[in-house]
Amino acid sequence: MPPAETASSHPPASTFFDEMRDGEGQVRAAYRNLESWLNDTPKAEFRRRREEAELLFRRLGITFAVYSEDAGNPERLIPFDVIPRVLTAQEWAGLERGLVQRVRALNMFLHDIYHDKNIIRAGHIPEHFVLDNDQFRPEMQGFTPPGGVYAHIAGVDVVRVDADEFYVLEDNLRSPSGVSYMVENRSVMMRLFPDLFAQNRIAPVDHYPDALLDTLRAKG
Repeated sequence: MPPAETASSHPPASTFFDEMRDGEGQVRAAYRNLESWLNDTPKAEFRRRREEAELLFRRLGITFAVYSEDAGNPERLIPFDVIPRVLTAQEWAGLERGLVQRVRALNMFLHDIYHDKNIIRAGHIPEHFVLDNDQFRPEMQGFTPPGGVYAHIAGVDVVRVDADEFYVLEDNLRSPSGVSYMVENRSVMMRLFPDLFAQNRIAPVDHYPDALLDTLRAKG
């Protein structure tokens, strides 16, 4: 996985149809079942289902706040698209390896800046970027947490730029609040289109809270 860069330096994210087709314009194998479903479902049905989803989100209070002076902190519905994106098991496995590697590297970075500061000595990062940062904790210098794990949880924002390449937009070393939207999106999607789930093998996501609890209980 490429290193994190500023969002403005990234290639544009791929569109749904970029992902759906290969370089020769043919529908990729991962999307063939979905293509049939899209062709068989009337457009009016998609509009109706989208409206039903928005109604469900409003009734359940599944919203997020926009924190800015101009916006006045209004509550907005979570982003939801009735057209799903497909990640094959092979694609997910590759993405997972990159994310695990990235979180390990972030923990190594934190260990370094609280100990030898080799990354600063080597000139890769200006010293004031670290030491003058509001999040830098001087009391942590020389301290190693159990297992050497500083960040047990990370929210890594990833964007797909083409069929085989992903870029990282930013790293959030905290519980990713957006994951709750993913869980609710899946619940609503299963309610709106149960036939789509019956026709395809789709990995579950409802075990996420248990996985999060196991991670928090882990000693390193």
